[in-house]
Amino acid sequence: MRRSDSCSVTSGQMSRKRALIADTFCLKRRRCTADAVPGDTHDGAADIRSSLQNLMTLFSRKLFNDSLPPVALKHQLYSLHSDKTSVDKQVSELRANGELLMFQLGFDSEAFALVFAEDYRAKVLQGEAGRETLGTVEKFLAKLIPGCSDLSFNKEKMLKEFLFTDSEITQLVKSGVLTVRDAGSWWLSIPNSGKFIKYFIKGRKAVLGMVKKSKYGEILKTELEERRTTSQVKFQMKYHIHDIVGAELVECIQTTSGTLLRYVDGNIN
Repeated sequence: MRRSDSCSVTSGQMSRKRALIADTFCLKRRRCTADAVPGDTHDGAADIRSSLQNLMTLFSRKLFNDSLPPVALKHQLYSLHSDKTSVDKQVSELRANGELLMFQLGFDSEAFALVFAEDYRAKVLQGEAGRETLGTVEKFLAKLIPGCSDLSFNKEKMLKEFLFTDSEITQLVKSGVLTVRDAGSWWLSIPNSGKFIKYFIKGRKAVLGMVKKSKYGEILKTELEERRTTSQVKFQMKYHIHDIVGAELVECIQTTSGTLLRYVDGNIN
């Protein structure tokens, strides 16, 4: 096999098995997509919407007794589409059109949850049925869904633009659609999402651990997909693979056997 000078490996440096591994890494590295989307250099909002719908089929709704809307993370889209700028642009378009809501999850400044607006509305109202906060929440959703793309709201906007009282803001926090960001401002939030975040973080660490513990710290994506999940992994394996690939927590190397995922040092505390 011919190799470039930068990737040359002499037989005296390692065994034949290690040489074969080294050959794999002599292949051209490129941005990894977990499941490539044909023609993804010409993505549009429809493509991103379709990709989100596919990602959300991997969301384990029964795990939360169907109390949460399907959730995907924005960076999971990067595992399907190679052009981050295009993904961000189309996500912004869907948010501006009132189709999609985005949430800052808190455990990572770069982790943003995406939920279709109508799914969010339905689950929030389902959870509010019979509660005294229902009217205030309905008023908030009426302001939010038509096309508000804010991640957070300050007191001035809540009082002067949305026309809420201090008491009503307190009710919105109580209902879980807002969480305190700091004095006088609030994050838009998904009610009852604490368990989701907990399971997501544990699952990410567990799946990264599987990659790290594999021989040479690398594993074929297809092999990882077929691994039996541990008690720490509550979501489908593919959901977590889209996470670690999109967040670039693993290196991706295209080989003749498929996509190889390689553990990147420093990703597990």
